[in-house]
Amino acid sequence: MKRIILTGGGTAGHVTPNLAIAPYLRDSGYELFYIGSKKGIEKTLAEKAEIPYTGISSGKLRRYVNLKNVTDTFRVVKGLGDAFAAIARIRPGLVFSKGGFVAVPVVVAAKMLRVKVIIHESDMTPGLANRISLPFADRVCVNFPETINHVPEGKGVLTGTPIRAELYEGSVDEARKICGFHDSMPVVMVMGGSQGSMAINECLRCILPRLVKRFNIIHLCGKNNRRSDLAMRGYLQFEYVSRELPHLLAYSDIVVSRAGANSISEFLALRKPNLLIPLPLSASRGDQILNAQSYESQGFSMVLNEDDMNPESLFSKIEELYANRDGFARKMSESRIADGTKDVIKVIEEVYGGNQKSK
Repeated sequence: MKRIILTGGGTAGHVTPNLAIAPYLRDSGYELFYIGSKKGIEKTLAEKAEIPYTGISSGKLRRYVNLKNVTDTFRVVKGLGDAFAAIARIRPGLVFSKGGFVAVPVVVAAKMLRVKVIIHESDMTPGLANRISLPFADRVCVNFPETINHVPEGKGVLTGTPIRAELYEGSVDEARKICGFHDSMPVVMVMGGSQGSMAINECLRCILPRLVKRFNIIHLCGKNNRRSDLAMRGYLQFEYVSRELPHLLAYSDIVVSRAGANSISEFLALRKPNLLIPLPLSASRGDQILNAQSYESQGFSMVLNEDDMNPESLFSKIEELYANRDGFARKMSESRIADGTKDVIKVIEEVYGGNQKSK
């Protein structure tokens, strides 16, 4: 049987695209394995998906001076040995990496063992882990047209990001049961990433009395960010959702969100008009700002920078987005990279097939 190792971790964003392609690979006759950190979120998610899992030592590679860089260097070296042993044992035909620091030793070990490597980069510019991995990759699947210019010539393939199949199975009727809204006003979903966003939460809550006169609000506020004193008709808070997410997205007319690459790819695939509030430079390397600018230029999204966000600007942008939602949905429907699952599978089959011929 054909064997593939999936790798990537540290955050759910480095795992979910791997899980999105897993069912299609299985249906095509591939045997899947996962290599990640010993205790990261990828371990829980891979095991839940019933993919045999190997945990390796891992360390974070920092751009700044920190004493932990010393100890983490040893963890990375140990991780390289762990990855080498795991790959030699599994003997795959290909490694597919979604990035994150745990993926670096896996990619390097694969190249040492002459195993083909495909990297997927969701952001417009590669993060540090993927930049380190680029020389070892045979192909680099990218999510933005602009990213082609940031990878070695001849390696980049514009595929988009794989989308989880369950997101297409959302039910408006099920969402109505979950939310219990008692009128037909349009629905706005507001989300600040997996941990929530204090800036978005606070700004939204300042305008809730005005918003609920025109919209029903679904607010994914993040762990420990729920406010019991804000109970009001037309406003529903969740710290975090999992199985409910497809239903809530199906129910939502527009979405307000951070600009994480996986999230915005899902909005594009589902044709959900969206207002993006990217993480500022003070809290990130600027990848979300670039992601948002690209989607804005392609006509998929409106953008409100956090430095420009206040209760009035947020309220105005939500109203403007809703008024122009059909135009954004139309632009998204014209995109040829709304769901990258099939194109990523195609690249995998091409590279894997070439690897088999070379053997």
